[in-house]
Formats: sequence, C-alpha cells, structure tokens
Amino acid sequence: MRPPLDGFVWKDEPEDAGEQPAPDAGTAAAHDHDDQDAHEDAFFDQESVSHDPPVIGPPVDPPDDAGALPDPSQDGRGRAPILPPWTRTPAGRRAMFAWGIRDAGYVIGYHVVRLPKYAAKALVYAPIGFFSGITHVLRWASAEEGNRALRQAAADRNDPATWLKLDKQRERQSRWRWSMLLTLAVLTGAAVPVVLALDVQVPLWARLAVLAALVPILARLGRPEDKPITDHVSQGPRYRKLTAELVRRALLSTGIAAINQAVARDQHAISFPQEIHRDGPGHLAIVDLPFGVEAADVVARRGKLASGMRLPLDQVWPEAATGHPGRLALWVGYQPASTMDTPPWPLLKGGSVDVFKPFPIFITPRMETVNAMLIFRNWLIGGQPGSGKTFLLRLLVLAASLDPRAEIRGYEFKGVADFKAVEPVCAEYGNGQDDDTIGRAAALIKWLYHTECQQRAAKISHYHALGLAPENKVTPELASRSGSGLHPLVVFLNEVQELFQHKNYGAEAGELCEKVIKLGRALGVILLLDTQIPDKDSLPTGITRNVNTRVCLSVRDQVANDMILGTGMYKAGYRATVFEPGEDAGWGVVVGVGKPGARRGFEVNGDQAKQIIARAIDMRVKTGTMPTPDVQPRPQEPTYDLLADLAHVWPDAENAVWNETLCTRLAELRPEVYGGWQSEQLTTALKPHGVKVTDIGRRVNGKPVTRRGIRRASLTKAIAERSPRTDA
Repeated sequence: MRPPLDGFVWKDEPEDAGEQPAPDAGTAAAHDHDDQDAHEDAFFDQESVSHDPPVIGPPVDPPDDAGALPDPSQDGRGRAPILPPWTRTPAGRRAMFAWGIRDAGYVIGYHVVRLPKYAAKALVYAPIGFFSGITHVLRWASAEEGNRALRQAAADRNDPATWLKLDKQRERQSRWRWSMLLTLAVLTGAAVPVVLALDVQVPLWARLAVLAALVPILARLGRPEDKPITDHVSQGPRYRKLTAELVRRALLSTGIAAINQAVARDQHAISFPQEIHRDGPGHLAIVDLPFGVEAADVVARRGKLASGMRLPLDQVWPEAATGHPGRLALWVGYQPASTMDTPPWPLLKGGSVDVFKPFPIFITPRMETVNAMLIFRNWLIGGQPGSGKTFLLRLLVLAASLDPRAEIRGYEFKGVADFKAVEPVCAEYGNGQDDDTIGRAAALIKWLYHTECQQRAAKISHYHALGLAPENKVTPELASRSGSGLHPLVVFLNEVQELFQHKNYGAEAGELCEKVIKLGRALGVILLLDTQIPDKDSLPTGITRNVNTRVCLSVRDQVANDMILGTGMYKAGYRATVFEPGEDAGWGVVVGVGKPGARRGFEVNGDQAKQIIARAIDMRVKTGTMPTPDVQPRPQEPTYDLLADLAHVWPDAENAVWNETLCTRLAELRPEVYGGWQSEQLTTALKPHGVKVTDIGRRVNGKPVTRRGIRRASLTKAIAERSPRTDA
C-alpha cells in the first residue's frame, strides 16, 4: 500500500506504456542494484540537493595536435606567460593603472550622484526584506527546500521507497535545524534582560553602523528580481570587451572571399591560439586566419574591419603577428587614438642622449614607448600642413642637442622660426624663404658632399688602418675622440621642398643630397628632412629610395603615401590617409624603426623646447663643444640663371643642340658654376624649368649619331613662361 502523501499526487503509467520496448530484466535489475548500493548512502546523507546539469567529462580521443611540437614563437615553449603582457613594461603598467583609475572614478561618480535614489529604494524594500528573511529562515528550518521537489519526482515515478527515504531525510534535517533556531531564540531572550540590567550603553555610531549594514541586506532580500536597487552603468563611455564572436564578425565583413568560404565550410576556420587579453589601454586578439589568408590581406582592409566592429578607424589596429604569415595581431583600444593623451617625453625633465644608442621618440596606440637611433640613419618626414611634421623634426633635433658631441646645422624654409629655440646650439642656422637663405642651404649641402664627407672618408680609412674602425664607419670611441673630426653631424632641413623646387639651386641640391644620404651614413653625417609636398617634382625619387627611416603623417592619397613610405606600402595596409590633420596631429606610419606601424611622436611645445636647450647648453659648456658666437657661415655659392646662360651660349642657327655641347659652352662661361657638368646633370637641372630633353640625331663623319639634347623652341618657351619671375 502506498504511503499517505500530503500534497503529492501519484501518477499512474500511461495506458500505452506496455507498447514501449521493455528493457532487459537482468540489465534493469543490475542498474537498480547499482543505484541503491553505490549511490544511496551518498545521496541521502547530503544536506542539500544540487540541481546543476550533469558535467560532461573530457573527450576520450586526444586532440589532433596532441603530439605537435610547441610553438617556438610563444613564451615558455608554448605555455602562456606567467605575467600578463601589460605588466612587462613601465608604459603598459602606467596605461593599465591609468585606465583602471579612470574607469573606477567614473563608476564611483555615477553611483554617488544616485545615492539619494538608492537610499529611498532601500528604505522601501528593507521592511519587505525583513519579513521575507523570516520566511526564508522558516522554510530552511522545515527542510522543504529542494526535498519537496525530489519527493514529488519520486511520486511521479511511483517510487514509494525513495519517497519514504527522502521524507526521513527531511525529518532529520528539520529536527536539528529547529533545535538550532530554538537555541538561538533562548539565548537571545536571556541576553536581553542581562543587557537591560547592566545598563549597557551602545554608542549612536555603532547603532547607525549596524543599521547601515542591515538595511542593504534586507533591501536586497525584499526587492523584486527584475528591479535592482542600483542602476547599470550603461550610458557612460565604457569599453565593450573584445570577444571572439566580435572578431569573427568583423573579419567576415572585410569581404575577403577566402575567409568567407572557409568559414562557410567550417565555423572554426578562424581560431585563437591565445586568449583575448588586456594589453595596455585595450585588448589584444591573436588570430589564426583560414589557410591561405595572410595577415597583410586583413591589414589592407582595416577600414572594413573597423566598420565590422562599429568602432572608429583609429581605435582598431591590425598588424601581422609573429609565427606565420596567416597569424594576425588585432589590438582594439578602449578609446580612439586621437582622443588619448600622449605621455610626456621621458627626456623632458632630465637625462641625456647618445646618438649611438636608441632613445624614446614615439609611442604606439598601446601607449608603449618606441626607441629609435640617429646614427647611421637618415630621416624623411612627410605630411600635409597641420599633420605635425615640424614638431617631430624639432623633437629629433632636440634629442641630438642632448648629445654634447653632436654638431647641429640646419635651415627652416617656412619663415616662422619654429626652430629658433635650437639656434644657440647650432653651428649654422637659417630661417626664411628668400633666395639668400635657400642659397646658403644649398651651399651647406654642397659643402657636406664635396668637403666634409670626403674628409671624413679619408679619416675613416686612416683609422681603419690603425684598427680603430674595423667596419669602415664611425664608432662611439672615434666620435668621442678629441680632434678626430668624426663627431656626429646632424643636418636638418625643414620644408625641404622649398630648396628642391628652387629654380637655381633645386636640381643640384637634390642630386647632392642623394649622394650625401648614400655616402654620409657610415661617416656620422645624419640628414633630417621634412616636406609637405611629397611628389616627384619636389622630392627627388633618389632620396625617397635611399632614406632608411621614413615617417608618413597625414596625407591625402595613395601616391603621397607611397612616395614617403615606399611603393606598395599603401596596398600592404600601411595607410597614413586614415589620419586627419589637426585632430590626429603627430600620428603617422613609421617605417625603419622596428616593424612598420602606427606611431606618434612625443609632443614638446616651444617653452619646453627652450628648457631642453638650456640643459643642452649646460652640457656643451662643460664638455667644451658649445658653438662659438662668432662662427660665420661659409661663403655663399655664386648664383646663376641656367636658362639665361643657355640662351647666351646657344650656337647660332642651331635649332637643336646636344647636352654635351651645351655643358662645354656653359663651363667656359661660368667655370665656377658649371665646371664638371655632364649631360645627366644638365638634364636634371632642366626638369624644374620644364625644358624637355629628347634624343637628337646628327651625322658625324657621314654616320648617324643620336644623343640627348634640347631644342631651341623648348628653351624659348620655358624662358617666356617664367619671364615675369626673372630676377633683375
């Protein structure tokens, strides 16, 4: 006979139960026996019953790569690093700490403003929570929680034996729980008269503290589940955590057919060899792309990737990761790079520079410091007005000034004296767009190649014979050696397009500048150039091909981008066109300093530049390398008008003349200017004037001979077009 079940309903088997296939009797008996013997004691001795879903164990078969060798590109022979990546550098720790402070400050401020609202809601829900708490305690003491559902389940299965055991378990648990409650009630009741008899005075602050602790607890018990007391911080500028699903969606939105096809066949075609983790002021995802897809393909579509994440372009920074070409490192910042505050230059308040060693010059979007060198490097900085060229070039010059050995010479052609602060430490300085200033700058380039580089090359050969220059280039010891003449020589040219486009000096200056870049690198001569017109007419291609450190700030198109960074860099995804002048000033793509990528130069304003130069002056005074005030610039090279001189030496009755003939006649007219000119040099000098150099055929000794030359009509046209600007 079934036991009486108060509140329970026994469910009979369905009428068609017999139509179901019956289990094997032996199997069923063994199963019942195992259930009863193996699990009965553990089951009924539990104080509470868990309703969690069953846990599925590990797979029986090992993964496909169980026997694979560890990836040598990962730290710890394939194991995860002990410390997170952001803890490895001071910049990463500072960025993470600053982000945590800002985020915590926002959350605290958000809730402090709403404290009156929270207090009112807590006072409303606290009484409800008091009675709800009493109900929970009584329910706990009766041991009905959980047990009741299990007994009903036993009743549903027509299992009276299990039901009786569950009921006995409830009685055992209820007995000791009620005993504990009664004991606490008796002790509390006995303690009250004692406290009253002893007249114990409880301070007001203690009462308020107890009340302040109890009210939130009671309010939490009394509030409805769908009405929290505190508001969610959902309207603030908080970062949405980077997830694998978000990355997959963004990669699919790039429109790369190989990715879409691979994911359509296998949803796990995009994998993550590492967990997505915090890295500085953002999150980093290392992604293994589908087979056959290179990381460069995704980098080239950075705009579509950012669109797929619904984030600003300068908040999403993909780049190729180490390991294999199909591994992508995707870093997403907490905020756009244009809104991040650049940390101060580490050398702003103190320290010196050794041009033979790296020094801090850039930061990455992750706020990591990037070090660079001056020696053995030439720099080219390009960008449209307002992109931050002058600030970056001046930063390089300021760094050079902090090495007392470095001799600094330079010209700025903007005419606004942006480099006036560095003039005290310059052996030669000029400012302006006039012909006199540009002529002195051209003379500097000519002196660099014909005099300084030649003398330094001879000295390097001498010291190499003595074993002091084993690699035929300047060493730190030679640079520091008094009287060696091999100290670092830093030459800066701001807005250099004004020099290269000059009608009289431009062609020769561009040609000699290219030669200085090629020859002077090993001799301790460092050229720092910036331009806002990166095209073939204002920036000779020989310079862009040979400069080994290039910085492209904001530019308008692919042509300007590749003129600075090199052919193919735009297609490879290194695009400075994503930056806007003004708001993104200082941000650009850097090539030649580690891996190519987005960088921003440290910002040093005019007043800070004066403080740095004052420190540099003190260093140079102590070492005796301060330029003397009476240093005079070298004599200016003679000026000339190439078109007028060509018209003067043009042979009568000739409509076309070979270049070599004209060079001979020019050298006779002005040997100090045209002496040694060859056909190629004349061709280069004529380009800015628009004079076309073509093949001209003649008969010499009855044989046809073709050589490069110009026609009178082209020369006459060029003179007529520039006649309003002809100097007196």
